[in-house]
Amino acid sequence: MPSKPSPWVASQRVVMAVAAMVVLIVASNILVQHPINDWLTWGALTYPITFLVTDLVNRADGPKAARRVVYFGFAVAAVVSILLAGPRIALASVTAFIAAQLLDVRIFDRLRTGSWWRAPLVSSTVASALDTVLFFSLAFYGTSVPWTTLLIGDFLVKLFIALAMLGPFRLLMTPAAAKG
Repeated sequence: MPSKPSPWVASQRVVMAVAAMVVLIVASNILVQHPINDWLTWGALTYPITFLVTDLVNRADGPKAARRVVYFGFAVAAVVSILLAGPRIALASVTAFIAAQLLDVRIFDRLRTGSWWRAPLVSSTVASALDTVLFFSLAFYGTSVPWTTLLIGDFLVKLFIALAMLGPFRLLMTPAAAKG
């Protein structure tokens, strides 16, 4: 378990993480409606960064703080996404987001004592799979959107980004958390 930061530092991290989460979710919900091709949407390039946010909070302040970021980010992003991305995208997004992010927090916490890279890579990969299947099936099933190919393409990009986010994760880890 991470060492206890001062309440001020922990609350600042939570507020910044919630703000980042809301921006990333809303941007992703708008961008997912703009395909690059039949295999990929622009949203695949922004959404995976939400796992970096959750994992950094989890590493620094523990699973309780990470869940707090997930719940607050979920609540604010749901309202904003309904207004900017439409109800179907927003419903699919918040359903997939809450399930995947809470799974990410749980897996990360169970793997936290291993190598520094194992918890963020495994938790982000498994949670991304759940998120991708839930989101694309809820958002686009029964529409003319080629959602099965988008699901595959977006998931592959999410895997690549999960690997790419290991560098920023390591750099942004708190010094105390980096030792564990």
